[in-house]
Amino acid sequence: MGERIAVLVSGNGTNLQALLDHPFCGPRISLVLADRPAIRALERAEARGVETLVIEPSSFDDRAAFDEAVAAALQRHGTDVVVTAGYMRLLGRAVLDLYANRWLNTHPALLPSFPGMHGVRDALEHGVKVTGVTVFLVDEGVDTGPIVLQEAIDVRPDDDRSSLEARVLEAEHRLLPRAVRALVEGRIVVDGRHVTITGGDDD
Repeated sequence: MGERIAVLVSGNGTNLQALLDHPFCGPRISLVLADRPAIRALERAEARGVETLVIEPSSFDDRAAFDEAVAAALQRHGTDVVVTAGYMRLLGRAVLDLYANRWLNTHPALLPSFPGMHGVRDALEHGVKVTGVTVFLVDEGVDTGPIVLQEAIDVRPDDDRSSLEARVLEAEHRLLPRAVRALVEGRIVVDGRHVTITGGDDD
């Protein structure tokens, strides 16, 4: 497995920061790609001297052309592993065909429960007692890929969206670098929907 990591971002970039700060992942991030300019995540990357690129969907006639542009950019930069870190676009086959089982995403709920854009809100509204974080391999669906890591988080009686989101983010910041390291080191084994992480230090 190669070691050039590209991170896809759309906003503040706290998961990106967790990756940049991680002693294994940080030095291997070679590209941070955003779908819009002037966001905090790009500032975080630039502060570490990581190359940044903005590809805006509005610059293309259709989604397929946008997907092709993103795929071409990833290839041009020699990307081995892709990480979605708060990227608010669903990319299609052009990217997936290149990076199947080499593309990680994180979700603020215990999948398959509460997929989509509002995992924390939906869990709170449903009244669950336990929610959490999932890191998974991206497939053609929305938050449907094979699960790599999960961590459960108790929902407290006094939780609101802000307090629960804070604990969810803390868990994401722990789990995502572990999963990325395991993927880069070739320690993630996929058998259908079942994922095993083989031996090694993934902290």
